[in-house]
Formats: sequence, structure tokens, C-alpha cells
Amino acid sequence: MVGLIDLVQTLTAPHPLDRYLELVRPTFTLRDMRAQITDVCRSVPGSVTFVLRPTRQWRGHLAGQFVRLGVLIDGVKHTRCYSPVNSQARGDRRIELTVKAHPNGLVSQYLYHHAAPGMVVDLAPAAGVFHLPDPRPERVVLISGGSGITPVLSMLRTLADENHVGEVLFLHYARSPQVVPYRAELETLTQRHAGLRIELRYTQQATRQRTASDTAAPRTCAATAPSRFGYDELERVAPWFAQAQTYVCGPPSLMSAVRTVYEAEQLDDRLHTEEFTVTAAPTDPTDARGEVTFFGSGVTAENTGATLLEQAESAGLTPTYGCRMGICLSCTVIRRSGCTRNIRTGELDSDPDRPIQLCINAPVGDVDVAI
Repeated sequence: MVGLIDLVQTLTAPHPLDRYLELVRPTFTLRDMRAQITDVCRSVPGSVTFVLRPTRQWRGHLAGQFVRLGVLIDGVKHTRCYSPVNSQARGDRRIELTVKAHPNGLVSQYLYHHAAPGMVVDLAPAAGVFHLPDPRPERVVLISGGSGITPVLSMLRTLADENHVGEVLFLHYARSPQVVPYRAELETLTQRHAGLRIELRYTQQATRQRTASDTAAPRTCAATAPSRFGYDELERVAPWFAQAQTYVCGPPSLMSAVRTVYEAEQLDDRLHTEEFTVTAAPTDPTDARGEVTFFGSGVTAENTGATLLEQAESAGLTPTYGCRMGICLSCTVIRRSGCTRNIRTGELDSDPDRPIQLCINAPVGDVDVAI
């Protein structure tokens, strides 16, 4: 069968066979994976939740992983990474995504305003090392902030579906109750699972609230006034955290606060993180010198000090990319020569003919990349 498909691909050149099949039906593909939106909900201000029905190539995800979603906007395909929020044990092969419409987010804004049943999107297999291990840890701490709730919520739902018998803490930080997705479901989960504790923190709320009761029993879903994350906070809600595996995803300030606690307690090996924003390491302004040569395009531009992806786009090029945060590897190309700096770690690398990610590498002096 594979040989026959390859033969047909040759006969249909220069376009792949799926380009012709999609004219008949967008989800009728042999190799490319796509998905159709079946349900859409906009009950949470500034966010859209939708359910995808993927084509037969979908093999599921591990709780915490991400998928690459591709949408066509004004004739140009754009790809972004989103974490499924559904349990990995979901039996109907559907994928549930919640996307927050970021002010400058081209794709997230498009999905927020235009996602509708029947829309077809491109889909890539689930990927990423941020996921629950197998077998499951006896004790689990899940910490999230803002839109970072999506991968850890998938973990929480998976543990609940598996009737996890150990202790689980879910600690989430949000601006207000109104922007917490699945808040009603979170309260229900605490009623059904004795070892589950859910704590919500609202950074714009000045008064103490409780959505269940005024007790601090493990089965309550407690929502309190603003409080910064720290050792005392963690010790209060999960005194057993040193024996747990901890998973955290959220804004840089929260990620930094969690790392500080775990490094001080020498628990680095028990901390697992996922970042959806790039925290840049300090830079030296003198690095912005020389020229950047985009070998495959025959374009040369003055080095501005920005990432190679940003400089390529400023030069009029359209390299492939996905997350723009160094997660999905979509923008990986070969650096033919020169030195680049990883903007997240500050690490310099000058080995020739080495694959690098355009979105998190900036040129230091003259650099030649194969795009």
C-alpha cells in the first residue's frame, strides 16, 4: 500500500496527493493529519474552547503534551502549539482545546473570533516531554497560572479518570474567578475524589472567598484572596510536597518562584516545567554586529540583535515556525557558519553545520543559515 501511495504521489507531482483529495473533502487525507471542529464554547471571557475530531492518523496524547494546530489566515498558513485539556483516557478520540486570545496573538485571536463547527484545521501528532509518567507517582503537585492551566488540567482530569488513589494538589493562579475555565468541574472533582485538593488564587480579588466550605479539608475547592507563591504557601496546602512529583506551567514570575523553592529544598529532580513564554537571558549590545546571510534565499541583512526568526521575517522571508518559544522545533534549520546565542540560556554555539531553532537563537557577529 505504501508503495502504491508513493507511485500516485509521483504521478500527481508537483503537488502531493493530499492537495487533490482536500478539494473533495478537507478531512479526506492519506498522510497529512487534519481535524474538524465539532463544538465551540465561549463561556470564559477572552477564551474559546472547542472540540476537534481528528482524522484517522491521530494516535492520542499523553496528559501534559501539546499539539501543533495550523490555520489559514488571509491565505497564509500559521501554526501554533496548544495543550489538550482533555484526559488522555478520553475514549471518543476527540481533542479538547482551550485557547486564550492574547492581545497580539494572530492565531489565538483568529480562533477566538472565528472558530466554528465545521472548520477544518491542520494537526500534528502530540509531542513534548512535559507529561505524567507511567506508572503514576503516588503524590502529585500541579501548579499553574493563567493560560498555563491547560496541560496541568489534562493531567488532573487523567488522574481523576484513572481513580488515582494517592494525594493530588492542584494550585492555580488567575486574575478572577470569571477567567478560570472549568471552574464548576473543578468543584465537582473535589466531591468525587477524596485525595484531591484544589486551591484557586485570584490576584485581583481583595476579599477571601470559599466556593465549598470554610474548612481546609483535602476535599475542599478553596478560593482565597491574593497570595504570592512561596514555601509557606506550599507547605500549608501540601505538606507532603517533598515526596511528590511537581508539574508547573504558567507566567515567568510564577515559574521563577516555584524554582526558587525547589532549588532551596534541593528538589530540582522532582520539578517538571513547561513554559509558553520565552524568558531571555541578559544580552550584550555589542553582539549586534556583522551580517546575517540567509543562504538558501540569497538574502543578506545587517544583524540587528533580534532572533534569527525575527530577522528573517524583517528581511521579507517566511520561514516555517510554530510556537516561537523553542518548544515545537518547527523552525529548526542548519546554521552553516558563525556563532549564535540561545536567548533563553545565554549559551553560545559556533559549531558549523549544526541544527538550531530560529526562534530562540540570535546571531553573534556574522552568521550564515540555510534558509
